[in-house]
Amino acid sequence: MLQSREGHEVPKVTFPIRVDNEWQKVTSDALFKGKTVVLFALPGAFTPTCSSAHLPRYNELAEVFKKNGIDSVICLSVNDPFVMAAWKEDQHAENIYFLPDGNGEFSAGMGLLVDKSDIGLGKRSWRYSMLVKDGVIEKMFIEAEEPGDPFKVSDADTLLNYINPNASLPAQITLFSKPGCPHCARARKMLTEKGYRFEDIELGSHGISFSSLKAVTGQGTTPQVYIDGQHIGGSDELEAWLAK
Repeated sequence: MLQSREGHEVPKVTFPIRVDNEWQKVTSDALFKGKTVVLFALPGAFTPTCSSAHLPRYNELAEVFKKNGIDSVICLSVNDPFVMAAWKEDQHAENIYFLPDGNGEFSAGMGLLVDKSDIGLGKRSWRYSMLVKDGVIEKMFIEAEEPGDPFKVSDADTLLNYINPNASLPAQITLFSKPGCPHCARARKMLTEKGYRFEDIELGSHGISFSSLKAVTGQGTTPQVYIDGQHIGGSDELEAWLAK
C-alpha cells in the first residue's frame, strides 16, 4: 500500500543533471532546504496523461503558485536528464524545474517507486503531488492504487486549492492561428502585451487543418480566440474584449 509521508523530510538524494551541456549534481537540500516547494511526480515524460494534462496545468499555474508563496514548482520523473530536457522543450514548460530521478532513488525513498514492467516501462514513480516546506513534507496528494493510470487528486488545481482556496486563476486562452496571418500576429501581440499566457494552435501543425478549425469553432477564418471556453472571435473582437 502506498503511504503518505506527511511530516517527514524528503529523501536525501544527489541527482545527476545536465546544465549547459555539462554534467552537474544537485542535492535534495539544495532543492528544498529553506524553501517552500511544490513537487509533482508522474510516470514518464512524453506519456499521454502527463503531457496532455498533468504537466501543462502546473505550467499554466506556476506563476499563481509563486504569488502564493511557492519558491519553485518541480516536475519529477524516473527519466534521464536528456529525455527530461527534450520534454521541457517540447512542452514549452519554462515555468517548471524538471528533475530527472533517473535511478529512481528519490521515488524509492518516498516509497512510491512502482513496477510497470508489465507495460514495458520498468520502475517508475507513482503519480502524486506534494507541498514541501524547508525540506519537510506538509501535504501529499497520492493517486489511489487503481488499474491503469489514475489522475484524480495530484493535479495542479487540487494542490493550489489546498494552499489558497481563494487564489485568483489566470484566464484560459486558446488562439487558433495560421502561418503568415497578420491578424493572428496582431492577436498574439495584444495578448502578450497584456501579459496573458495563451495556447496557440497553428493550422498545419500536428494534423490541425482548416477542416479541424471549422469543426471546432464553426468558423473558417483565423484567428479565432476562446477565453475560458467563451468564443471571442477574431482580432477585432479580441481588441474589444481586452478594452473592457
